[in-house]
Amino acid sequence: MIPNPYRSLHCNAITAAHVGQLVTLSGWVHSARDHGGVIFVDLRDREGLTQVVFRPEENAEVAARSQELRDEDVLQITGRVERRLTGTENPKLATGEVEVVVTELLVLNRAEVLPFQLDRELSNEDLRMKYRYLDLRRERMSRNIRQRHRITNAARNFLDEQGFVEVETPVLSNPTPEGARDFLVPARLSPGKFFALPQAPQQYKQLLMVAGLERYFQIARCFRDEDLRADRQPEFTQIDIEASFVTQPDILNLVEGLLAAMFKAGRGVDIPTPFLRMTYQEAMDRFGSDKPDTRYGLEITDMADVFAQSGFKIFRSTLEGGGVVRAINAKGFAGITTGQMIRLNDIAIQAGMKVKQLAFIKVERDAQGNLEYKSPLWKFFEPSEREALIAKLNVEENDLVFFYAGSWQEACDILGRVRCEIAQMQALTEGSTALNFLWVVDFPLLAYSPEEQSWVAVHHPFTRPKAEDLPLLEAGEYGKVRAEAYDVVLNGYELGGGSIRIHESDLQARMFSVLGISPEEQQVKFSHILEAFRFGAPPHGGLALGLDRIAMLVAGEQSIREVIAFPKNNKACDLMTDSPTTVDFRQLRELYVQSTYKEKRREEAASAETAVNPPADS
Repeated sequence: MIPNPYRSLHCNAITAAHVGQLVTLSGWVHSARDHGGVIFVDLRDREGLTQVVFRPEENAEVAARSQELRDEDVLQITGRVERRLTGTENPKLATGEVEVVVTELLVLNRAEVLPFQLDRELSNEDLRMKYRYLDLRRERMSRNIRQRHRITNAARNFLDEQGFVEVETPVLSNPTPEGARDFLVPARLSPGKFFALPQAPQQYKQLLMVAGLERYFQIARCFRDEDLRADRQPEFTQIDIEASFVTQPDILNLVEGLLAAMFKAGRGVDIPTPFLRMTYQEAMDRFGSDKPDTRYGLEITDMADVFAQSGFKIFRSTLEGGGVVRAINAKGFAGITTGQMIRLNDIAIQAGMKVKQLAFIKVERDAQGNLEYKSPLWKFFEPSEREALIAKLNVEENDLVFFYAGSWQEACDILGRVRCEIAQMQALTEGSTALNFLWVVDFPLLAYSPEEQSWVAVHHPFTRPKAEDLPLLEAGEYGKVRAEAYDVVLNGYELGGGSIRIHESDLQARMFSVLGISPEEQQVKFSHILEAFRFGAPPHGGLALGLDRIAMLVAGEQSIREVIAFPKNNKACDLMTDSPTTVDFRQLRELYVQSTYKEKRREEAASAETAVNPPADS
């Protein structure tokens, strides 16, 4: 190893075995303390802390200069390792038995007063983003970034061992039908034309299978111009995988081994395999979500058998009209507060509930000690219905039962959201270390979009229909066709998804036609892949895992911004570099692009003025 002129050891490497040795360290002043002229400094580098001591009797000049040190000054020190005095050891530090008595000091750089203290958590996220390079010095953030490196390295090593080849695909390409808005890049050499940044390398990786590569992977940068949330960024990273001559079980088994290797490297835990496998229909029926959190109960229960002949008209008419009546028993939650009830109703309305309040039954004891079922509904139920309800939902004292009557999709959306909110209110996962992995399989291939008045792909248009459902596709019963698609889920988060792909040109063209893409449009947008499939494309399939989201869960964080070195804020802006920004008109002219922003703002202002002051003849 080439000697390092700045250090002989890292700050976390000094132990009692080094007592009496002369060492050189470099790092930042984590904290400094003056004990009657003797200055104690915790010196920090990437690996950890060492206490260094400046004593006037060792070197008066060095000790005097140490009194001018401030937090985050960058130092190089040389000194002798000594044991700490008995009773002053720090068992929380790896170096807590020893200290370095400094004989030489070199200040490599001074630090101005910091905008925030690094040893305290900061709630102002915009301030953290503006000074991200300081935020990353904090132990928690440094740990997260290095943990991400370990799981990424584990993924590369695992896939390499399985015979996969890492291939980079283009960043500048055509728009792809991935369901989100593309970022567009003007092409100066082709005036009036644009590249799109990839939402995913979907078509390229399928073309690599046509090319005979057989096993491909990539740590791929992807871009989507969409609204942000805690686990979403405009630019993100996924572990992209594709393989030829594989079946769905092959992919599932491969990914289980990959995730086990990543969590072992990042968290040091052994993940049991195989994962639970659940159909889309079962996941929606039981949990109201295609990414269910199974760490707690609160399962949705079908109440059709209880109320099929009910005298309560709302429930009976809903069932007779093809709808559903579903319920959730929030056990022990009868003490819900007014604020919590308002919150649940708001959640249900946001999810599509058309009435103002969720139907409920609250079970408590009255003054005489008898169980009382508090609900506007209870009086409409027959005694037999009450008994069946209590038995089916295991209703007991202090339980709170919520109902919804409507379409199947409405019940899933509303009660699924309510279920998650109740779990948060009851802190059902607080302190939990459970890692409940599962697969959701047999997704619908297509869904009807009322907004677009057409069928859309649930995953993407290259997903293969299940062989037994191909007659339904040909018969035009698109809503009944299932896909060879699968998502891997952990504790309510989708970690990734994939499918077995279409590899026949005629079937792919048929799929495009179902999605309303005309033969002419197919030739413009997809001629390359349709043509490639006519030259002997092998059966193939794959999956993409969200690396940012996996890193977030490995690190125990609540937002992917905590595991990305330089993320965007919740408005998709980089406050540190002040981007996005305006550009000089000459740059736009070179790109043959005309800005319409000011014109649009003028039109909006004119429309607002007209609304306030309408013309006299209106």
